[in-house]
Amino acid sequence: MIFHEVDDVEHWLTSPKRREFLGPLGITARPFVDQEQSNRVGLIAEVPSLELMQEALATPAAAEAMKFDGVRPDTIVMLTEG
Repeated sequence: MIFHEVDDVEHWLTSPKRREFLGPLGITARPFVDQEQSNRVGLIAEVPSLELMQEALATPAAAEAMKFDGVRPDTIVMLTEG
């Protein structure tokens, strides 16, 4: 599970960037919106490996996709299945 804040929830929900970036990596993600905080969103992501996800998020392409989607990187919280 991944939680973070965005600048514009509607833009984030409709943006193709998430799928364009994650899809080729074999990662799928279902989006969610916090009904009490208008700019807080989340994803349930199915990933082949945590290492792959961490490596992917450290790339310039990830930074570009997050910027396009209005993601506030300093608010990202990732939880793993325990």
